[in-house]
Amino acid sequence: MNIIRPIAATIIGLFLGLLVTYFAGENPLNVFLIFTTSGFGSAYDIGMTLTYSMPLILTGLSVSMAFKSGLFNIGAEGQLTMGALAAASVGALFTSIPPFIAPIFAGICAILAGGIWGGIAGYLKAKRGAHEVITTIMLNFVAAGIASYVTVYLLKDPNTQNPQTIPISPNYKLESFAFFDSAPVSSALFLSIIVAILVWIFLYRTPLGYEIRAVGSNESAASTACISISKTQILNMFIAGSLAGLVGVGEVLSRSECFKLDFSPGYGFTGIAVAFLARGNPIAIIFSGLLFGVLQKGASDLEIFTHNVTSDLSLVLQALIILAVSADGLWEKFISAKKVKL
Repeated sequence: MNIIRPIAATIIGLFLGLLVTYFAGENPLNVFLIFTTSGFGSAYDIGMTLTYSMPLILTGLSVSMAFKSGLFNIGAEGQLTMGALAAASVGALFTSIPPFIAPIFAGICAILAGGIWGGIAGYLKAKRGAHEVITTIMLNFVAAGIASYVTVYLLKDPNTQNPQTIPISPNYKLESFAFFDSAPVSSALFLSIIVAILVWIFLYRTPLGYEIRAVGSNESAASTACISISKTQILNMFIAGSLAGLVGVGEVLSRSECFKLDFSPGYGFTGIAVAFLARGNPIAIIFSGLLFGVLQKGASDLEIFTHNVTSDLSLVLQALIILAVSADGLWEKFISAKKVKL
């Protein structure tokens, strides 16, 4: 039932969203076919779907990790910004690092930058009692300000008017797979999947993962068991930030080859929906991230092949899916009432 309910809720949400297009004057079946063709119609389409899905998987993991210790990470957007900025900065400044080491070095820097940014919110929560929702939202704006300053004043690319940093060294570039034509799909795809598997192993097969889940389930019981609440919260937010920071590896090293202002269309916030749909399960996040990737890719073709529907339908579909999933409480109430009658 734990697997069937989210799937059923997703189908219901998609059905309701497509039903909206009928009242807008479009054929729901045609809209569904547009999403399907746009997402999987060719090798390039599949590649772009995967490109959209990779950052959503990582931000979904970031949000889910924070959930496990009872924290709500709204700051994945700022954390991925700092991660991408770090990867682009070292790629532009440290150009003599050998090709086999350079991407790893940039990835470590992205992990640390995102982790530190998440750790700040964790520290303020654990040591100062500041609510993580407030601090992570504020840190999003701080991250955006730092990224703007570095991009415009310190590492501005003089060869373009676009707000972006100078290109990274070729040693850092992750080559795209030829199978997906010109879609920027590289080994970063496997990185996001491997990370999801590792997060599941960490949470459910290690003592530290148990401590994190214990704190999230019952702080009083965890404290009685001599688990440090503050230490666990800080560490968990550092890990959550690190996962979001990894977005910079795929975005910078295999897609844009530099840092561009506003490169993220809201990956950090969509990651909340991805994690919620998967109910925090790291493995399920892979599939929910893929679903939201299809929605984002398909939305780009709606304005081309329809007359009355825009790309905003993707947001409507996401919202309806989340509402359908959140209605799980109604399902529980229905089951309980049925048992009482029996």
